[in-house]
Amino acid sequence: MDFETLTYDIDGVSVVIKAIGEGPAVVALHGAATLEGHEWARGLADRFRVYLPFHPGFGESGDAPHFAGMQDVVVHNLRLIEVLDVDRPHLVGHSMGGWMAAEMAAFAGERFSRLVLNAPAGLNHPDHPAADLGAIGPEALPGYLAHNVDVALRYFPGGSECPPLDAFLGAREKEGRALGNILKVHGMGHPNLGRWLSRIPNETLVVWGERDRMMPASQAPIWAERIPNARTLTIADVGHLAVQEYPHATGLIGDFLAG
Repeated sequence: MDFETLTYDIDGVSVVIKAIGEGPAVVALHGAATLEGHEWARGLADRFRVYLPFHPGFGESGDAPHFAGMQDVVVHNLRLIEVLDVDRPHLVGHSMGGWMAAEMAAFAGERFSRLVLNAPAGLNHPDHPAADLGAIGPEALPGYLAHNVDVALRYFPGGSECPPLDAFLGAREKEGRALGNILKVHGMGHPNLGRWLSRIPNETLVVWGERDRMMPASQAPIWAERIPNARTLTIADVGHLAVQEYPHATGLIGDFLAG
């Protein structure tokens, strides 16, 4: 089964979406980079129609230099749901995409079915701090992404799933600019996100790799306690890229979405 490439104009921004599978709609939001790709979604494609948009300024999507914070991305994604014309899709978000998905559900949860937050960013809990991206050197980053560092190294120069070096560096530069626009207001989170979580009406699964060095798994119970209808799935011996490091997790997510 091959991925399809869909292109839409969303309020003047060219947005590229990869899509695969047949069945109920799932919209899956990636994190602060696209280096790990979207192959993981094949694990859902036998049961769902999975839409994987590149955020503006990331991957194959066009730039949106006017974005000035996460709220611009949230509004953009809600418009994207309208353009896709799918009725109450499931919503899945990883890392920064989990933060996006949480805000979308807090403010427009009635437009979605079930919610999966995979190691979500955004909470900025002082007792359970995330890693400081600015303090992590390039050589150390794979160890923050996966407990089995060989899994993460596949996506870096010299790895089996990494593009040529110039393409890899060009993507990181482009995505770094877009990420800067998202984080320029409050950094990797919002000071009131913890208060908003109680507004989420959706049945929610909070997924976390037990050995996550990027977003600590100790945050998982906090998310689950603040979202009224939430449960947790903690996966032993994997890090931030849980579905890449433990592909069976994708099937468990699919079981939750299928109800």
